[in-house]
Amino acid sequence: MDQEHQVVVVVVPLPAQGHLNQLLHFSHLVSDRQIPVHYVGAATHNRQVKTRIHGWDPSATSNIHFHDFLIPSFPTPPPDTNAANKWPSHLLPMFEATDHLRQPLAELLHSLSLTCRRVVVVHDNVMSFAAKEATLIPNGEAYSFNSCSAFGVMFFKWEALGRPSFPGIESINQDLLQLSFEDCMTYDFINFITKHMEFSDLHVGEIYNTCYPIEGKFIDLVSQEPFLKAGNKRWAFGPLNPVSVNSNSAHRCLEWLDKQSPNSVLYVSFGTMTSISDEEITAIAIGFEKSEQKFIWVLRQADLSDVYANQDQEIQIKLPEGYEERVKGVGMILRDWAPQLEILGHSSTGGFLTHCGWNSCMESLSMGVPMAAWPMHSDQPRNTMLITQILKVGVVAREWGNRKEVASPTEIEDAVRKLMASDDGKDMRKRAEELGVAIRESASKEGKSTAEFNSFVSHISRV
Repeated sequence: MDQEHQVVVVVVPLPAQGHLNQLLHFSHLVSDRQIPVHYVGAATHNRQVKTRIHGWDPSATSNIHFHDFLIPSFPTPPPDTNAANKWPSHLLPMFEATDHLRQPLAELLHSLSLTCRRVVVVHDNVMSFAAKEATLIPNGEAYSFNSCSAFGVMFFKWEALGRPSFPGIESINQDLLQLSFEDCMTYDFINFITKHMEFSDLHVGEIYNTCYPIEGKFIDLVSQEPFLKAGNKRWAFGPLNPVSVNSNSAHRCLEWLDKQSPNSVLYVSFGTMTSISDEEITAIAIGFEKSEQKFIWVLRQADLSDVYANQDQEIQIKLPEGYEERVKGVGMILRDWAPQLEILGHSSTGGFLTHCGWNSCMESLSMGVPMAAWPMHSDQPRNTMLITQILKVGVVAREWGNRKEVASPTEIEDAVRKLMASDDGKDMRKRAEELGVAIRESASKEGKSTAEFNSFVSHISRV
């Protein structure tokens, strides 16, 4: 394609790991169609997402151009492990610093607009200033990327609209509608979202990292007014992560998994934005020990705003005295970055104790692994509802209503045993495996997700 006729895609993520990661997966998919991608961010966040990406051939990024934009330095306070609200308030200064991406983004879009037929901006739904900048060039258009489930987005939009009468939602189990989602976020972050979604009505379409086998009903619902503006388009072509992982990693946990029985190991990770108190770390540890189930536990501090800052001062989370020696051979503690997709795709992994961030949910579902859900903040309580009550491929490890109380070892033990060593757990695993097959079929060459992605590519490439 001649340069003057070329379509380019500019990606603008929110600089939190789960958001960065999903949009880099998206960038790989677009790049594979020979469409140049420009990935925008601060140098530290671009470095972070490139270092942590897994499941892709490292050499397959030649068509992805990373733009390391300068932004002022921002505070990098440590997470508060004892905060009543688990939302990661220590990241707010970083999020607020993203305002400084706007000017260099505008300059990039203007430069690309001079040589390209169409400049397509795909922005995290919170980063709506990118949509505004896209409207200021004659050949620009913007698409909002939703890093949450369609189920979660539907509820957020419905509540923002004042819970209007809508048959699609009212047909859902009424108990789900009455649950309180107070404390999902802090007021400061809600204010940040309100400010940064000022231009959200300027995009011409929405993209979801989900697929019909997971939440077809909700994909269809968010395609209707009032959730989708009249005239806008919607695509759902997840999972964005690779669904077939050929491990080239020499990580010690994969070598250990090779020696375990099929479906015998519980993988445990609460993501990159969650901080847990010392009391709850102890409760989790004792609960695992009492459950007598094998496990791999990623035990690391929540990400700082700059994951490369103060590395020599990183605090190692303490476990009960002698714990690691006692569980040796049964449990493995990982204190570094773990190859999550490869762990979930391993035949020995039979369950996932997770915070239910959407990135983790999608990876687990696409690998056919059932979950024990411990929601901490944001969209995670709603994702828990989807996983446990609608898809029925998981058990609640920690009720959202009990979030202000310290979890007990018995609570953890019971959830782990139910998922890994009960008839109910076997049924969940069977459903998860069947769902995983359907998801991978959807992502295959002739599948529904691939058809949706083809539709998106055709739309942005139109003459």
